[in-house]
Parts: sequence; C-alpha cells; structure tokens
Amino acid sequence: MLKLFYTPGTCSLASHIALEEAGAGYEVHRVDFSKAEQTKPDYLTINPKGRVPALVTDRGILTETPAILAYIAQSFPKARLAPLDDPFEFARLQSFLSYLCSTVHVAHAHARRAARWADDPAAQEAMKAKVPQNMADCFALIERTMFVGPFVRGDAYSVADPYLFTIAGWLESDGVDPARFPRILDHRNRMAERPAVAKVLAEVQS
Repeated sequence: MLKLFYTPGTCSLASHIALEEAGAGYEVHRVDFSKAEQTKPDYLTINPKGRVPALVTDRGILTETPAILAYIAQSFPKARLAPLDDPFEFARLQSFLSYLCSTVHVAHAHARRAARWADDPAAQEAMKAKVPQNMADCFALIERTMFVGPFVRGDAYSVADPYLFTIAGWLESDGVDPARFPRILDHRNRMAERPAVAKVLAEVQS
C-alpha cells in the first residue's frame, strides 16, 4: 500500500490526483503546516526536506513532484498516464514537469517564502512584488508554446495535467487573472469535472 503525505493547498495535490487516476491502492496522511508538523522529528524521518509530497513505497520513500508523478505513471502503465513506450515523448513530458517544478513553482514561492532567498526585508518585499508578473509570464509561455490542448500533451491525458491544474489553481492568490489564459482556464475547469479530481478535492477539503 502506497502512502502519500500531503498538505492541502500545496503541489502534493498533483500526486494525489495522479494516484487516484491510476487506480492505485494508497492511503493519505495529512501534514498540518499550521502546526509546523513538517518540521517535527516524526515527519523529518520521512522527508528530511520538511516538505510535501512524500510517497512511501515498498522500496523506499520518494520526494519531489516530478519524480513521484513519473513513478506513478511507470508503476501503473495500464492507466496510460505517460508515453512510456516513446523515450522522446517521455522526455518532453519530463521537460514540462521540470518547468513547473523548477520555474513556475519557484516563482510562486517568492510570495510566501521570500526568506529562503534573502534576509533583507526590502529584498523580500521586492521579490513578493514581482510574483504577479513572473507567474503571468510563465503561464503566457505555457499557453503559447507548451500547452497543446485539450490536455497538456493533446488528446492524451497524462500526469502533466494534474500538475498544471494544481499550479494554475494558485493564479488568483498570486494576483493573476486566469482569464488572461483562456486555454489553461478551460483546462482547469474541465479538470475539476473529472471524477478522480472531484473525489480528491472533496477529500482534501473535508
């Protein structure tokens, strides 16, 4: 039985949805950031980074969303969540996941975790002020050059879709109007109607 450690409102939602879409046998364990549970010894033995998601498997613990999503896709090939038989297309999928992780998520984090990058309060405020522009620039690039439609890769649903859905859900809180990106907004709306997504959202919000 896989065990996913998650926190509502974080990128762990993507892995949660992917597990549900894959038809995996799994259980979830909530990490309460409001109580700083991610910093407690019990959780740090699971993920020394003090972040979510973390996925406990029978071979060990995986962290980092792109790695977990790739693991889910490869572990449940019948779900067809990645182009596993095409190395080039699989690499393109990984490229998209990596961009969301290393660039878009980091741009978002500057609004809430500026202290990771600077100690000077003025510098932190400057980083926070830049978030709406940086997020808008990232999503403009995705809308224009990366998103095929109706799903990220075209007609084939993949693990990239719950990850995009998750981060696109942060746009309003980052001061960006999602209506500026009609294709991504349509994707976000359609994703919310998928049974697996609706089920996970109901569980997370309960």
